[in-house]
Amino acid sequence: MAVDLAGTVTYLKDHAVEHGFHVHDERHFVETYTLRQAWEVDLHPAESCEGPLDLHLAIDLDPRIVLELEDMLMEAPETPEDPDGRFVVPFLFNWGLPPLTDPPDLIVLSAELAGIGGVDLPIEVSAVDSFGALSDGQERRLSIIAAVEISLVDLMYRQDSLCETLDRVHAVSMYVAEHAPDWIG
Repeated sequence: MAVDLAGTVTYLKDHAVEHGFHVHDERHFVETYTLRQAWEVDLHPAESCEGPLDLHLAIDLDPRIVLELEDMLMEAPETPEDPDGRFVVPFLFNWGLPPLTDPPDLIVLSAELAGIGGVDLPIEVSAVDSFGALSDGQERRLSIIAAVEISLVDLMYRQDSLCETLDRVHAVSMYVAEHAPDWIG
């Protein structure tokens, strides 16, 4: 097979370590009917190993994209190009914290994180109030999500193209990790 997905994800984890992350776990899922594949990687900034921040990276691969790329590589074995974005795959970064006792203002937090993520890493901030049991009272959880599309060709052949994205994800992670003690109480 010309497309080494497992090796590519392994390199991605190594590359994340080079950008200041500590990788904890990886899961690989294959849907048996469609052969759709997904990888989930649990990581966080190395500086906040003891902190409450969790970062979850999910990559979803459509088998048609993988097969098209494999066909292209069989026809032209040199380093491929993807000028029209045919081989993009979604990357989803999801930051998680324990329930908050003193939650931040979501508008202010959204603006701060937008400044860090920039246009290349659009970030969505939301909060959910829930009740486990009515007598337990309300719990507020913060949800911070960033979704980007990255070319599978770049991921396999031009790994340095991920450097800016990983640096921005690290900066967002550090901002959240530094402010989390104030929000958690």
